[in-house]
Amino acid sequence: MQIPIDKTIFYLKRFSVKYNKLQLRPYFMKVNANDIRAGNVLVMDNCLFSVTKQPEHIKPGKGPAYVQVEMKNLTSNTKVQKRFRSADVVEKAHIEEKKCQFLYQNENSFFFMDLESFEQFELNEDKIGTEKKFLLDGIKVAILFYMDNPILIVLPNEIVATIQDTPPSIKGATAKASYKKAIISESLTVSVPPYLNNGDDILIKTSDGSFVEKVK
Repeated sequence: MQIPIDKTIFYLKRFSVKYNKLQLRPYFMKVNANDIRAGNVLVMDNCLFSVTKQPEHIKPGKGPAYVQVEMKNLTSNTKVQKRFRSADVVEKAHIEEKKCQFLYQNENSFFFMDLESFEQFELNEDKIGTEKKFLLDGIKVAILFYMDNPILIVLPNEIVATIQDTPPSIKGATAKASYKKAIISESLTVSVPPYLNNGDDILIKTSDGSFVEKVK
């Protein structure tokens, strides 16, 4: 469903996007609340909201069924819970996903390269949030674009990182022994088994920053 030209222009202006009235294309579409999925980006109250978890479809003993959705406001980076009636209609943003590589950080700006076009661009720290600690040199990520502008970074489920500093390993220690702190970078510290040493490569889960296993 194509959105009226005047409404599309409103969003283009809000997100400081250059546009040509003769080249506008639909940037969002109407969908039923039952069709909301994790990873969708919704347009509500003139803001973009990323659906962070698979919505819960709830049918109470009394009253109409509804959909419980957990989202993140991409403007304020705050999490919100929203309840939709099953019959509600919402606006889902048209999102383009690009495979990119993290290059470097310059103060509050993070620079990436599109792995297909090799075009370089930047994202402000407020668009990356707490996930910035996982942006190690050369890491490959997915970046979501709305109206040709980067709006959200999607990390891989797990990343490989090298331990920069950790207390010496304990002879005879096993994985069941108490964990110790291992510094990966200035902003990332992970709890690891006591048998690991400086220079070891490990697998880290990006959802919670936990140790998965040693990389052989």
